[in-house]
Amino acid sequence: MFEVIIMPKAIKDFEDMPKSDGKRMYDKLMTLQHGLTGDVKKLNQFAPAYRLRSGDWRALFDLKNQSIIVHRILNRREAYR
Repeated sequence: MFEVIIMPKAIKDFEDMPKSDGKRMYDKLMTLQHGLTGDVKKLNQFAPAYRLRSGDWRALFDLKNQSIIVHRILNRREAYR
């Protein structure tokens, strides 16, 4: 079981999102506690190393021990720049 840690920048990203998209992303992030399920992809030569897709939004995160550290939640147009 993983612990999901949402960093301050990601919290600010949540506040800037439409509420319905934010709730959907939060629910998907919480399902990651039970394993890397859903639309998770390991990114090549990119930091953070993983992304979770929810509609047009991407949560960028890293794995460290038994923790998922969410760094940013961005629109897909901005996520990989």
